[in-house]
Amino acid sequence: MKAELRQNPASTLFATPQNSNISSTLTLGGPLSNLDGACIEKLLLHCANALENNDVTLAQQVMWVLNNVASSVGDPNQRLASYFLRALISRASRLCPTTLNFNNATSDIHHRLMSVTELAGYVDLIPWHRFGFCASNSAILKATQGFSKIHVLDFSITHCMQWPTFIDALSKGPERAPSLRISVLSWRPLVPPLVNVSIEDIGLRLSSFAKIKDVPFQFSVIEVGMSTIPQECDFNYDLLLRQLNPSTLKLRDDEALVVNCQNWLRYLPDEHFDSSYLQNDSCRDSFLDRIKSLNPCVVTVVDEDCDLGASNGLGSRISTCFNYLWIPFDALETFMPKNSTQRIEFEVDVGHKIENVIGFEGIQRIERLESCIKFSQRMGSKGFFSLPFCEETKKEVKLLLDEHASGWGMKKDEDMLILTWKGHNSIYASVWVPNREYRENSIQIEFLT
Repeated sequence: MKAELRQNPASTLFATPQNSNISSTLTLGGPLSNLDGACIEKLLLHCANALENNDVTLAQQVMWVLNNVASSVGDPNQRLASYFLRALISRASRLCPTTLNFNNATSDIHHRLMSVTELAGYVDLIPWHRFGFCASNSAILKATQGFSKIHVLDFSITHCMQWPTFIDALSKGPERAPSLRISVLSWRPLVPPLVNVSIEDIGLRLSSFAKIKDVPFQFSVIEVGMSTIPQECDFNYDLLLRQLNPSTLKLRDDEALVVNCQNWLRYLPDEHFDSSYLQNDSCRDSFLDRIKSLNPCVVTVVDEDCDLGASNGLGSRISTCFNYLWIPFDALETFMPKNSTQRIEFEVDVGHKIENVIGFEGIQRIERLESCIKFSQRMGSKGFFSLPFCEETKKEVKLLLDEHASGWGMKKDEDMLILTWKGHNSIYASVWVPNREYRENSIQIEFLT
């Protein structure tokens, strides 16, 4: 990477300290102008180690180097480094507020509330979300074939952007479209993307679209309260789990129940903590137990293939995060100008994730990603059985990827589909059933069709 040596308003806060060890730091990769991604990663780890050892002077020295390498309008590695630097400064300002006054080193990240139309464009930039939508929708259509009523419990962060395509697909079936009921939570994690309309308004928009497509439609919001301990968590996980019962969800015997999780399970804590309902289990495991007890005909789970679990230390998180989140930065570089507003907004949202992963600890660190391998093991331990994606689904996903840059690809890992960028895993999509009988019947149906 050719990093530019630059001056900006923040650089005055990182004046080179006297008697510093900067020269030894620079031996990682020579002059600043020649530092590549691997050397930037070493600098980030050097800074993290200094912070963990309360070595304020060394941390400041390394931040000075990073500040002269990082650029929010540079190449992908420079842009990525700028968000890691911001996260480290944020962490330092909380750990050493009286010694390191870095609060004004960079401006705060501000997330603009998008319109629904803008959100659609945001989702279409790269297949980060659409890959999961496409794979899940196809699997759900296959699993619910022959049912006259479908009920989807939707756990996602993309404000129901998955469902217009699904409704359209239902309307194009050979017979009369089945009725569709979608239930969502009244709460979602306060993470990007954010929109300027309520979930109720989104439900009305979906209802209007379904009416145009002649698909009988209902939209329900499951009320879940806020935590009584806001300083620890802004969400009442106990109440969520209590609401996941047939009575509250108004489940019906003649409906095909579908549970759809898109980039959502990571926000359920995986630690064991005191609770009147969790009974010494983690919220994530308890959620899966509750879902299994509902006996859905299919469960779709899509998430980022990255290991940022509760047990990972700061250094491990930095390495994992740096070597994973270069993907969206590199992908956007292939087709968008450096000063593109859309590109900058997408990268700012990735930066929000970086700041949470690096800058926070405990329950405040809500980004707890789990690799596809660990997730598959968790599902197996909970009694779920995976289903393979059919050939028709794979063809649909390939057609979707053809609309994007040539670096995007797809591979199969056991029963999962993996979205790749230049051969590197990015997103996994998976399909599960709660018992072996469902799996055997589904595979038999696939063989016969």
